[in-house]
Amino acid sequence: MKVLLDIKKEKAAFFLDLLRDISYVKATLLTEEKATLLAELKEAVEEMKLVKSGKKVGRKVEDLLNEL
Repeated sequence: MKVLLDIKKEKAAFFLDLLRDISYVKATLLTEEKATLLAELKEAVEEMKLVKSGKKVGRKVEDLLNEL
């Protein structure tokens, strides 16, 4: 299982040391860019779920392509 945590910068070193002491846990740091990308991707997936469920209206592909 993978878990994404958001930890205050001043507490991160302590928490990472704690995780590294647990043999069955593998901790990997994300760059700020990767963390931002993951957050944006999660937001996009949630928005697609709302569109599919009919709670939000989507846009036509043609409109999107015309913006480019």
